[in-house]
Amino acid sequence: MRVDLVITELFVGGAERCLTELAIGLTKSGDQVRVFSIGSLPEGEQRAFVDRLQQHGISVESAEADSGRHLLAVYHRLKSWFAESPPDISQSFLYHANVIGTWAARAAGVEVCVGGLRVAESRWLRCALERIAVRRMDSVVCVSRGVERFASQTLQCPAQKTLVIPNGVEVDRFSAAKPLNWSALDWPSDSVVTLYVGRLHPQKGIERIQRQIDRLAPAGSDRRLLIVGDGPLRKELSEWADTIGPQRVRMLGWQPNIEPMMKACRLLLLPSHYEGMPNVALEAMAAGRPVVCSRVEGADELFAHRLSEQTFRPEEDDAMKNLIEPFLDDEVLSDRIGLENLQRVEQMFSIEAMIDGYRQHYRELLAEGRD
Repeated sequence: MRVDLVITELFVGGAERCLTELAIGLTKSGDQVRVFSIGSLPEGEQRAFVDRLQQHGISVESAEADSGRHLLAVYHRLKSWFAESPPDISQSFLYHANVIGTWAARAAGVEVCVGGLRVAESRWLRCALERIAVRRMDSVVCVSRGVERFASQTLQCPAQKTLVIPNGVEVDRFSAAKPLNWSALDWPSDSVVTLYVGRLHPQKGIERIQRQIDRLAPAGSDRRLLIVGDGPLRKELSEWADTIGPQRVRMLGWQPNIEPMMKACRLLLLPSHYEGMPNVALEAMAAGRPVVCSRVEGADELFAHRLSEQTFRPEEDDAMKNLIEPFLDDEVLSDRIGLENLQRVEQMFSIEAMIDGYRQHYRELLAEGRD
């Protein structure tokens, strides 16, 4: 098969990791794969996925468009890219790629167009444009049943068009990691650390963490809060952390290797307002740690084995607090639930299963087109 994968950008993130693993897996199976990024290709440590793709002989192109003013130019560049070597399948990831990529692929004569829905974000204009794009897709891959419901109810996508293929995680990379010694952050080695990893963005519900700081990291206790990530709330959160003090709260920017922190934390906390299937939760599970997560899209699939112990309704701050407390109090409980989480991702959310799901779906779509 000739498969073209289109994504909004290739900075290190969940969707970008999925595309990278899919592209490499398809290539290893003998398929011909190209990748197109609408945004400029990252530099430095954020370039990790671009380098991995190129090391496997996968062509990576970019429209170098980092502003909405360039959308028309992106459309024409993508259309030409598709036309110069027409694929059997085009697969898009993320909103901008879904919209522009689908229109460009259709204009270039690509016969099979597949979209990729990864979050259930309900902004009116975004949904209106993506709804139009969905009508032109042959299939829509959703990362969870929650996102599939969103596609049906909000994007008016027919049920026969949707398919759920969950994210996969490199289990060994996290399960075999060496735990970080907290003394590296000038904390006592036996600190009880609650970890947040992700974008510093209103979507993620970080204000809930701030409201519970006296539970997560009381003054004079062995409890600490570590926030890892970058985003539009970075300055505001840094100022807040400074008022709390570094012996209770530390902030680190984006980190290329979060495995040791995952392995060493007592629990991962993710109080998002909406998601699709949070990769960071899968990674914490692969590290053998418990997760306290808002019950948003994808949570019921991830934590079906321990839904009530690890998820809370997004509007219920007290419920979040009540879930956190037992893990902070009881290391044995934390390790036991963490082990169950590890066993679940090993059984249900492997990279291999994700790649097989996409490849089988592509073959079925092509077979239908030949009938």
